[in-house]
Amino acid sequence: MFRCLQKTLTTFRLLPGSTLVPTRPRQDAGRRTAACLAVCAIVLCASVSAPVKAQDHTAPEVSPDASDTSAAGVQAGLQADFEARQKELDRRTAENNYRYGVAQHDCYSTFFVNHCIGKARDRMRVVQADIRSQQLKLDDEQRAERARARDQQAALQRAQDAADAPQRAANEARNAAAFEQKQQQHALDVQQRAAEAPQRAANEQAYAQKQQQHALAEAQRAGEQSQKQRAANQAAYDQKQSDFQKKLNEARQQGAQKAQERTQKAERFQQKQSDAAKHKADVEERQKQAAAKAQQKQQQEQQQLQQQKQMQQQDQ
Repeated sequence: MFRCLQKTLTTFRLLPGSTLVPTRPRQDAGRRTAACLAVCAIVLCASVSAPVKAQDHTAPEVSPDASDTSAAGVQAGLQADFEARQKELDRRTAENNYRYGVAQHDCYSTFFVNHCIGKARDRMRVVQADIRSQQLKLDDEQRAERARARDQQAALQRAQDAADAPQRAANEARNAAAFEQKQQQHALDVQQRAAEAPQRAANEQAYAQKQQQHALAEAQRAGEQSQKQRAANQAAYDQKQSDFQKKLNEARQQGAQKAQERTQKAERFQQKQSDAAKHKADVEERQKQAAAKAQQKQQQEQQQLQQQKQMQQQDQ
């Protein structure tokens, strides 16, 4: 159910002349409850827009003569009745809350606000108590209906069990007979195994002797094979040693050859280095000579220029 928010009541103070004056304007009190009234109005309108026909508060009785009505249909009808009554109670609760909100709003325009609100609250609580009593009655009826449905289901189950009792008895008798037959067959098997015990013992002894003979033969073959294997292993070892010595000699020869090649490469490198140094020295010497010739030539040209200038000066 929906309830409006509680409002803080306007306090009063005593002024000279014994006049009660509210400490805040009444217009503020009206604004405080405007939102609550709007919400309550919406809830009430939603409840009234889908009116629910008032139902009798007693569960409908099902006539035992109505054999054409199934138990499922009766249960659905009762459930629909419960839902309709619950909707009616919810609608009355919303309407009661709305009326209390309207009365509370109107009380703020009167002189004795607290007294007016108290009377409105009392009226609201009377209606609320009636709704509460009907709600409790509805809950009791729903619990009783659920209990009746459980009892009916249990009765149906007991009837089904009673109807299935002969079949269960036949199945149990058949199972007991099969179990007894298996027990008898087991006893016969035990007797047969007891009668065959000497033969099994003789077979086991013969098998043990065959196992011993087989072990001796295996040991003898293993001894012969071990000698052959040792000889083969020694021959393989000698071959491996020979191959290893051969590879070692080849590696030594290759190492000496590579060392000789490295020495030759070092000598060729040194010869190239000395040739390069000699060539560098020759190039530097030729460069020096060329630079000296160029400088000498430049000096000669400068001298010729000076001589020409002197000759020109003398001609002037």
